[in-house]
Amino acid sequence: MKKMLMMAGVAMMSSAGVVFAQGLQQSPCPPGSTGALGIPDQQKAAQDACTMAYDVYQFMAPQLGVALAGGNATIGQGSVLGGLGHFSIGVRGNVFSGQLPQVDQFNPSPNGAQRTTLPSKSQVLGLPTADAAIGIFKGIPLALTNIGGIDALVSATYVPTINSSNVSIKPSSSTQFGYGARVGLLSESLVVPGVSLTYLKRDLPTTDIIGSTNTGDTLSVLNTKVNTTAWRLVASKSFIIFGLVAGVGQDKYDQSASISATVHETFNGVPISGSTSVPSTSQTLTRTNMFADVSLNLPLFKIVGEVGQASGGTVNTFNSFSGGSADRSQVYGSVGLRLSW
Repeated sequence: MKKMLMMAGVAMMSSAGVVFAQGLQQSPCPPGSTGALGIPDQQKAAQDACTMAYDVYQFMAPQLGVALAGGNATIGQGSVLGGLGHFSIGVRGNVFSGQLPQVDQFNPSPNGAQRTTLPSKSQVLGLPTADAAIGIFKGIPLALTNIGGIDALVSATYVPTINSSNVSIKPSSSTQFGYGARVGLLSESLVVPGVSLTYLKRDLPTTDIIGSTNTGDTLSVLNTKVNTTAWRLVASKSFIIFGLVAGVGQDKYDQSASISATVHETFNGVPISGSTSVPSTSQTLTRTNMFADVSLNLPLFKIVGEVGQASGGTVNTFNSFSGGSADRSQVYGSVGLRLSW
């Protein structure tokens, strides 16, 4: 029995080691040092707060990528438009149940980075997007369909400025444009479904995120850039009154930021202040994306609903979050209108 308990203990320790290995083993922020009287210098005093700011960036960046990329490149549509003279315009909102770090509840230590669980809360997140498709080439005709049709795709995303009591989000511009293309593998007809391959590049404007704790410490994620590229394999079929679309693809998020923190703490009764930074950090995440659209086909436009899921990839943080891991799978939804002619 004793041997069995020892084996079980080793297995549990190994399992714990695997979980631990998934996170950062060391803080990405400068460690600083301790003086002769045991008082930390500026860098050491601010290292824990800087690490928390880095983890906030790691935690939020994938969520921003989901809000930006969404699912279908043009919601409710899976076939090429049919060449020159054909256009499609749509608006939609990509929304999901995200997690926002509660920076005001963070308690940075003045004695260097300390591994802990940072509080976060559920919050509906999303971004409004407008897009357009322009028919370029009808394709090569076959018996019941065309192949090789081409559409040009453009999009515009609105990014609001947010100011709350403890967090501010300030984009350099409120609007960012994207571009891409759709290639028709099969053009939809009465008996043939539409099948297409799309590529779309969408980016967020450079954004500053600044949060404050209740003790007056400042966590800054500056010059944040989120660049996404997405390809989709999409199939669609219209049944007069309603239409169905299903697709699968891959998203790639390329993200970068400058991380810093300034703290005003007390160490053994001695007030200390400090600041430190990570001038440049980056993250690349590749995720699988699956989605389905249902549209109600009205005389002038379509009303479309979409549901999808983005999953996969690894995001490492030093601390953990109460709302789950930064690379957890994310279910999202979209509602939109589309006008085509």
